[in-house]
Amino acid sequence: MEEILLNSNDIIEKISEQVHNTWMENRIQEGWSYGPERNNLLKQTPCIVPYDELPEFEKEYDRKTVRATIKGLYNLGFLIIKK
Repeated sequence: MEEILLNSNDIIEKISEQVHNTWMENRIQEGWSYGPERNNLLKQTPCIVPYDELPEFEKEYDRKTVRATIKGLYNLGFLIIKK
């Protein structure tokens, strides 16, 4: 079952979008805003955009996080079952 979920692009993509949205909400609450280049002093990042507007290499960070989390849950003995 782990392989099926880890290789399901649709599921990985939907969860990755949620990961990005949570990250973005946290950054905004911390005072970050959109900027064309990352600037830590001004708290600006080009990643404060909807998930579908991210460059592919940025989306891949979220996908890797999702795959690692799912794999970790399986390794701990958890199952993920759709209602």
